[in-house]
Amino acid sequence: MSRKEGQKLKLLALIEILARETDEKHPLSVPRLVELLAQRGIEAERKSIYADIDTLNDLPGGRFEILQRRGRGGGYYMADTPFELAELKLLVDAVYTSKFITARKSKALIEKLGQFTSKWQQAELSRSVLVSGRIKSQDEKILYTVDTLHRAITAGVQVRFKYCDWTLDKRMVPRHDGKFYQVSPWTLVWENGNYYLIAYTDGQLKHFRVDKMARAEELPDAPREGADAYAGFDVNTYTQQLFGMFNGPAKKVTLRCENRLAGAMIDRFGTEPTLVPRPDGEQFDLTVTVQVSPQFFGWVAGFAGGVEIVGPADVRAEMKKVLDLLQQRYR
Repeated sequence: MSRKEGQKLKLLALIEILARETDEKHPLSVPRLVELLAQRGIEAERKSIYADIDTLNDLPGGRFEILQRRGRGGGYYMADTPFELAELKLLVDAVYTSKFITARKSKALIEKLGQFTSKWQQAELSRSVLVSGRIKSQDEKILYTVDTLHRAITAGVQVRFKYCDWTLDKRMVPRHDGKFYQVSPWTLVWENGNYYLIAYTDGQLKHFRVDKMARAEELPDAPREGADAYAGFDVNTYTQQLFGMFNGPAKKVTLRCENRLAGAMIDRFGTEPTLVPRPDGEQFDLTVTVQVSPQFFGWVAGFAGGVEIVGPADVRAEMKKVLDLLQQRYR
């Protein structure tokens, strides 16, 4: 091996050691760096290490930042990494709590994320985030379905898939006797730990849960449709109108709420709707557009009388039917 090739190999090994073995709390002395290089079969003099660190710090673009901590127990450490530890923790939490990622794939992804920081900080990523009642998917095919949908969206073509439901014996069975759904995909939404596809079909935009899709395929010869409908689409408004991602007719509904629930309403509908105080000083009204469904009525009932549907009359009447049915069931 030529001296030039050996120097390149030494620099690469030094970068790897600094990236994985050091951080601000765990610097390495130059003698220790020499030892670790020797363990990799690379001989180095102490003077050359100082020169190598200067070379890495002087690289154009400031790709590496290697700092020195002086004093007892001091040494050199890699300060500039692709991700801050706090950023990696956020990514790990997102992976861990996602229902659509299997437990095995979650573990593998978290291990890969750990390669972007030191081994000392990686240990902090191996933590469990407590999520009550969270059930992880058992099917890794969803990752490939998501990839297929992304490719189709980028290419501007339609997709087809079989859409499934769970049976009592815990099997996923296609709807409509196994016929393919053919839709024009526009965007993917992550809501309540699940992926949903927003697609144009039958003259309107609809959503489909990605983990219920089977045999998703791109259709390269079928250009995507629904550009005009999607041009005026606001995904945030759409998800605010839905409850549990269940479809229903969109209607403007006026809700009368106890003042203590102002925060709950803002969390659900954002700051745009006006909260109109009532003369009694204890309640307020707000008018929002929602997709009226049984899940919406269940959401209202969940406030145990703190929220009342004031209008329109037909939605209020539907709420009463739901409550009458529940009263009969629990009589």
